[in-house]
Amino acid sequence: MQLEASARPVPLATDARRAWDIAATVTDPEIPVLTIEDLGVLRDVTIDTAGAVHVTLTPTYSGCPAMDAMRDDVLIALTHAGYAEVSVEMALSPAWTTDWLSDTGKEKLRTYGIQAPSGHAPARDAGPIRLKMAVKCPRCDSLDTREIARFGSTSCKALYECRTCLEPFDYFKVL
Repeated sequence: MQLEASARPVPLATDARRAWDIAATVTDPEIPVLTIEDLGVLRDVTIDTAGAVHVTLTPTYSGCPAMDAMRDDVLIALTHAGYAEVSVEMALSPAWTTDWLSDTGKEKLRTYGIQAPSGHAPARDAGPIRLKMAVKCPRCDSLDTREIARFGSTSCKALYECRTCLEPFDYFKVL
């Protein structure tokens, strides 16, 4: 339960919530079916007493090349919505985890042909670490798959092949 609350830190104040909703429409340039809210990269939106908007994004990993585009797109979205002063901060702590992916985001990934992470990040849970031995094919749901390469089209994905439908697919690693 604690994880769910930290995974979706949507502001409660009406003005900050409006800015959040605008920022949340920005999509990941590498996986354009996901918004930065789906991805869990959008971490905080506040508005100070002067009306300036402050947005906090957490990269999926330090050095993620998509973050500059996401920052610029958030600035553009909020400026076009009428906010005169907008700043975007990158926060590396706490580190992003695939546990922050929304259920909607996981379904969007599957529909897009990328298998969502299976399980939870081991560093977040106390107790035994659950391992999944097979990655399900997002196209035919077969568990008869194999890893072809540790890195797929981006560093946060691995490349798999389905032995049933013979299609290759990306698997979003558990981080």
